[in-house]
Amino acid sequence: MENAGANITLHKDGRYMGKFIIGYDDNGKAQYQYVYGRTYDEAEHKILIGREVASRYLSSRYITVGKIYNEWLNAVVNRVKESTFANYKVKFEKHILPEFVDIPCADLSAGRINEFINKKLAEGLSASYVRDIFTVFKSMLKYAQEEYGFRLSLKNVVLPKTEKKQIEKISDTEQKRLVSYLMENMSLTAFGILISLFMGLRIGELCGLKWSDVDFDNRILHIKRTVQRISSANGNRKTKVIISTPKSDTSFRSVAVPDFLMEYFKKFRNEADFFILSGSDKVIEPRTM
Repeated sequence: MENAGANITLHKDGRYMGKFIIGYDDNGKAQYQYVYGRTYDEAEHKILIGREVASRYLSSRYITVGKIYNEWLNAVVNRVKESTFANYKVKFEKHILPEFVDIPCADLSAGRINEFINKKLAEGLSASYVRDIFTVFKSMLKYAQEEYGFRLSLKNVVLPKTEKKQIEKISDTEQKRLVSYLMENMSLTAFGILISLFMGLRIGELCGLKWSDVDFDNRILHIKRTVQRISSANGNRKTKVIISTPKSDTSFRSVAVPDFLMEYFKKFRNEADFFILSGSDKVIEPRTM
């Protein structure tokens, strides 16, 4: 072969072969990628492209989970609800970052993540919650791979099986006793319990009800918002109450009001557009209810 440049040689078959470093093995020995061109310029052009790709890979090869986490947060903050964003931060900062903050993303393996999963289960976290932690982690790692071009296989991560809990419900006799007590000791709180019991509202949706949500003519209740307490996004441990849209698109709904409940809606009706449970413009938070 005839030398035709520092990294390019001319083969006897007339093709030009170029090579460039794509990384180093565990002993520090350079590893090369080879390209071929029909002309010197074509081979040189392929080397330039290859070096740029390799340089990007090598620079991202050591980018850590902690750095990617901050980038990923900035990417998702305007795409998800405030409550979802707070949920992401709690899972990362309480569970994921203490284990992986200084670990390069490209060094993560199924074995390493499986160890983390088993550790969390041993700490007493439920299988369902551990699966949720991994789902958030996986979302961030997908962003890292798309942004920095490295490959990471997670197919051998073994998630714990979740068991469906048997839902305990009160008996018909207990329900009758409860309803009887509420109706004999009627208040806005008792009224709220009856709404939840007979109309299937989540507690956050119940706290978010306003009088404008009640269609008195058609006896319909419109579910438009929910109330919840979330962690603040400013890094401290404080929480705050927020009013937002319901849990999902299907949670926006209109529910027929039973006749006996409509009588209480009329009894407590307020012409001002106050929150139903508080009777004022201040919301009652779920944990108080």
